[in-house]
Amino acid sequence: MKKSIVVASITALAGSLLYVSAQSGPAYKPKRINRAIELLESGQPIYYTGGGGGFDEGVKLANTWADYINYEMEHGAFDITRLRDFMRGLVKGGPTRSGHRTPAVIVTMPVGGIDPAVMYANYWMVDQILSSGVHGILLCHARDPEAVKTFVRSSRYPTAKNAVGPGKLGEGLRGSGSQGFASQIWGISATEYQAKAGTWPLDPDGEILLGLKIEDKYALANSEKVASVPGIAFAEWGPGDMGMSLGLPDGHRPPLHPEMAKARARVLAACKANKLAFLNTVTPEDVEAMIAEGVRIGSGGQAAAEKGRKHTKRAMPW
Repeated sequence: MKKSIVVASITALAGSLLYVSAQSGPAYKPKRINRAIELLESGQPIYYTGGGGGFDEGVKLANTWADYINYEMEHGAFDITRLRDFMRGLVKGGPTRSGHRTPAVIVTMPVGGIDPAVMYANYWMVDQILSSGVHGILLCHARDPEAVKTFVRSSRYPTAKNAVGPGKLGEGLRGSGSQGFASQIWGISATEYQAKAGTWPLDPDGEILLGLKIEDKYALANSEKVASVPGIAFAEWGPGDMGMSLGLPDGHRPPLHPEMAKARARVLAACKANKLAFLNTVTPEDVEAMIAEGVRIGSGGQAAAEKGRKHTKRAMPW
């Protein structure tokens, strides 16, 4: 056998052993509360699954294969009591295999970033959602940069000082008392919660992950501006809504319509320019190529996630 083949075989074996070790080795010690941020910070792509139920679903999903749970409130019921029950269920069913108290939970909010007035009138929803102990929010139809700034403000406490000032962000809008229930879910004191509930990566030690859906022609026209707002960590191009907005309701089906491909490329470029994680569907067949292109958040199921994790030699158990 040639030396090069032997070396390649040993390398492949070592990679496989590392992959197996990540699943069955010594207990992993979490470095953060938010598992999704911990992975992104280390350069690893992350993968999510969906949720939207109450306590029983929370218990069931506590040991999900996914790095985070996208809790649906955009088109589902805006039911804070059920969301709180879901978070209680996650705690009851946890911890995760990685040692985190719960998987990260990111809520899709039923208010769009249409304009500053709409966002400001509904900032209370952000506080209600975060006060339930979740780890992030995804804002739909992020059309206006000033609306996105209000979204970020709504997610921060007045004590947060990074990027606050003229031409930047205004003072945070979350109020005292919002840390009570959320701190119990996170398993820390109310004082610790307030210190840790910053928006990453703007607040380097923050545990809150904010994202945008740049998913219609108006948001697309402002994609570079909304993606540059401090406090945003990730974005997606929302192909379903983007197709409807562009008059191409079936344009998101492979192969992409040229206008849809152009829209996706623009949002991806805006993410790269502003160091945001780009979210896109991945499959077992294309996950490696997607990662090479710049996708850092994948939807598409467990098989694609496991192949992607093996490809990037993930060390954290799942």
